[in-house]
Amino acid sequence: MTPVLNLPWPGQALLRALELRIDVSHGPAELERELAAIHDRIRRPGDRLHAMPAVPAGVPGLRLRYREADGEYYVYVEDAARGRLAGYTVFNRLTEVGRRADPCVRAPHSKYAAPYQRRGLATALYRWGLDAGLCLMSGARQSAGANALWQALARHYTLGYVDLRQKTLTYLGSSVSDEVLGDLHTRMVLLGRGWTMTSFSQATGMY
Repeated sequence: MTPVLNLPWPGQALLRALELRIDVSHGPAELERELAAIHDRIRRPGDRLHAMPAVPAGVPGLRLRYREADGEYYVYVEDAARGRLAGYTVFNRLTEVGRRADPCVRAPHSKYAAPYQRRGLATALYRWGLDAGLCLMSGARQSAGANALWQALARHYTLGYVDLRQKTLTYLGSSVSDEVLGDLHTRMVLLGRGWTMTSFSQATGMY
């Protein structure tokens, strides 16, 4: 399967899966400063973030700005009515995986200001990436809230566990013991639309 290079706009994704929630734990003041600085750049002529096009998010008052840089995807959620940035979701490349797996997997990370948390925004953007064909991989550590989010998404997408070490993926199955789950080499993988575990193994060289 050919990895996705040009993803469609995620506006419609924000209309779905609002029953799912993600817990985000960042210092409120620090996060507000970061979001304010990004929003200033978006509004500053000449800045590379200023050129991002904006489209309606499908949620009243919100609009999306999207960019791709070096194979990583950034989606900014702007509250146009209040003149501020609600937050963003980024789909990062993973330096831990090898060249063969790099085009296929991304690690999603989200930051949203307190008034916009628990509203399903990050969840909807995860679903956008998955529906566009991206396969998502968790980091070495996961909060209880993030784990619950991934388990909820697993009702709609194929979830598997892999061992990642020395840039090599080894499939562990669709479930693992608590001991294995606690190993820092154990990662969760959600397969995007169109993928099977067999095609994912063939594309990434997973054993």
